[in-house]
Amino acid sequence: MASVTLRGVKKSFQDTEILHGVDITIPEGSFTVLVGPSGCGKSTLLRMLAGLEEVTAGEIFIGDRCVNNMQPKERDIAMVFQNYALYPHMTVRENMAFSLKLAKADKEDSLRRVQRASEILGLTELLERYPRQLSGGQRQRVAMGRAIVRDPQVFLFDEPLSNLDAKLRVQMRTEIKSLHQRLKTTSVYVTHDQIEAMTMGDQIVVMRDGIVEQVGGPLDLYENPVNTFVAGFIGSPAMNMLPGKLSHGNGGTDIELNDGARFRVRESVVGQDGQAVLFGTRPEHLSIDDAGPLKVVANVIEPTGADTFVACKHLDTEMTIVFRHRVDLVPEQTLGLRPDVAHTHLFDARSGLVIK
Repeated sequence: MASVTLRGVKKSFQDTEILHGVDITIPEGSFTVLVGPSGCGKSTLLRMLAGLEEVTAGEIFIGDRCVNNMQPKERDIAMVFQNYALYPHMTVRENMAFSLKLAKADKEDSLRRVQRASEILGLTELLERYPRQLSGGQRQRVAMGRAIVRDPQVFLFDEPLSNLDAKLRVQMRTEIKSLHQRLKTTSVYVTHDQIEAMTMGDQIVVMRDGIVEQVGGPLDLYENPVNTFVAGFIGSPAMNMLPGKLSHGNGGTDIELNDGARFRVRESVVGQDGQAVLFGTRPEHLSIDDAGPLKVVANVIEPTGADTFVACKHLDTEMTIVFRHRVDLVPEQTLGLRPDVAHTHLFDARSGLVIK
């Protein structure tokens, strides 16, 4: 296994720049997830790592080797594609061994590698079947097995679970994470699903419009987003954002919302008096309190068993509350809410950057 380093990486298609100078360090043995909305450049970045797209500017290192001018087969990587990319006329065994056959590997060594990978992935009884005889989850395992037999320095995953149903996605998520914990191979995983990113990655790279917005561990991004985009993208349901302004005085900082509600948020905040801000609070950090400063109207109540989701409105702003217990509410009911000030966030309304 090896580390992966991207330095000032740019990518342009004709006159359109897709990636605008990406700098990322992926530690050796880590499971790093590239996450962001469709069109943010994450799959393009992965294809550049694999050598399937040329680098317009910047450098990509795998270990201590600059791989910009190396062919894909020279990079010692293995890629798992979204559509599995299995050969329909080959058995599972033949699909898994094909890359070794091309590399003219020793036949006994190839058999041993295929057997080991099939045991790891629970494919031993399926080795003589063809892809058309497999379920979606089994085909994905075969695609992963084909990558494992190569024993690469880096695994690349391009949205490998997007074609699976919801239950199977959860199962395969666990299997891929468990596989990484066993093999310890450096892995780079692309997804637009932030739940996948949070549950699988030990490092997450949040991207938007060809720019890296923030890099960090799952909980670090959840608890300390650097801007409103990361705050809204990481976490499900998304963070609630309410417009207001800062008010300094009496040894601390208050926020005054657009309906006149005012409450203390921090002992001190680096910001100007009257500065327009967005007050952020996670859905689970709100509690019902008749005397609470936030007055909202409940629109939809969604009990899920363990939790209750409530969609509501504060003036013209849509909000979501998550209660970790059962609540007796009805639509159009007015609620008083109290935010947990220890878990609130403030962002500059103009730039969207966090206010410390």
